[in-house]
Amino acid sequence: MGALLKEESTITAKGQTTVPKSVRQALGVDYGGRIAFLIDEQHRVYVQKAEIEETADPVIDRFLEFLARDMAKHPEKSVLPFPQSLLDRAVTLTAGMTVDLDAEIKGDVSI
Repeated sequence: MGALLKEESTITAKGQTTVPKSVRQALGVDYGGRIAFLIDEQHRVYVQKAEIEETADPVIDRFLEFLARDMAKHPEKSVLPFPQSLLDRAVTLTAGMTVDLDAEIKGDVSI
């Protein structure tokens, strides 16, 4: 197998090393990015960009479980009609706006 890139790095006494800039660029990772090391049967080591795993948030999970239990205990309070006054306000605030719900969202989004 021909190498596209070869770089060397020194391992410190603490077992740490610096991933050379050219390697980080080739992998598409930067500060805070994660990499994965794979070792095959011939002890060859491969480095790749780590797949981002969906991690559960225990606080959100417990909150959602609380909501589900509360909705089951009190179904008469769980789903209420949308207040007409709030609907009227939303219609007024968005008057004249065109919204394409299938359009791609551009830029950063904060929720």
